[in-house]
Amino acid sequence: MSLETAHSGIPDDRVLESCRGIPSRERMLRGPVAYIECLECIPCNPCEGACPFGAIKIGAVLSDAPVLNEELCVGCGSCIGKCSGLAITVINKAYSPEKASLELPYEYLPVPECGAEVDAVDRRGTAVCKATVNKVRMDTGTCIVTIVFDKEHADSVKSIRI
Repeated sequence: MSLETAHSGIPDDRVLESCRGIPSRERMLRGPVAYIECLECIPCNPCEGACPFGAIKIGAVLSDAPVLNEELCVGCGSCIGKCSGLAITVINKAYSPEKASLELPYEYLPVPECGAEVDAVDRRGTAVCKATVNKVRMDTGTCIVTIVFDKEHADSVKSIRI
């Protein structure tokens, strides 16, 4: 963990580059795929059991960070609601020629409604662009929200603000 991450709680690019749950740029362009920003090595593995395709592995040591096999991941999102650390999203940079989508855990009230316009924000909570709520579902008590936004912001958008 870098000094900036330790101070702010927000991972910098160097920390994220070492994260074994983040898919390659090429894979993200092919369609929906899990994006796992699990940076802490803690005893946890519900994401591994949640994946019906075996795309997430923790390994023999329960406190290891998850490793994503991007070729096995179909972006189904089964892992999102199972992560108690809210560290998993599903990015789809191939949603349409102009748009990307992001499926993310959302544990605030009010729950956004389908069709609502929201602010798409970066890791620091700074508004990046407007997004439209495309889908809202519940999974194991966690609200999962899918947003659609201009593709040019796909590398920056991480969450929403209503």
